[in-house]
Amino acid sequence: MTDARFPVSFEKSRQLAARMAALGIREADLDEQFVRSGGPGGQNVNKVSTCVLLTHRPTGISVRCQQERSQAMNRFLARRILADKIEAERLGRQSRTRQEIEKIRRQKRRRSRRARRKMLADKRLASRKKEGRRPPSEEP
Repeated sequence: MTDARFPVSFEKSRQLAARMAALGIREADLDEQFVRSGGPGGQNVNKVSTCVLLTHRPTGISVRCQQERSQAMNRFLARRILADKIEAERLGRQSRTRQEIEKIRRQKRRRSRRARRKMLADKRLASRKKEGRRPPSEEP
């Protein structure tokens, strides 16, 4: 059983619609254009506008899809790619802010006494090693 809009299974079409709804992507917010594809595909590519240009107006993200010879399949794939891009952008923002928070937390955290002692001991050891590499100073 296939959906009337896309030549994929009803289940895949339903999953895509649910994912788009979860991300807040509405069909009304999409601008869809069809242009002729390039590359292999023969007469079908030259005659039929199978390439899909999809633009999400609120975010300004655009997607171009010409992977398949079928316009309907490219429409489905373009929506999937658009959902991937929007999801990556949102997760990217969240992870960036999380990283900044963690960086500030690390900067504010004080070292424990034991860690401080170990760090200073390591510095002293490195200093002694470097001292041994220096040439002896010439005294008059």
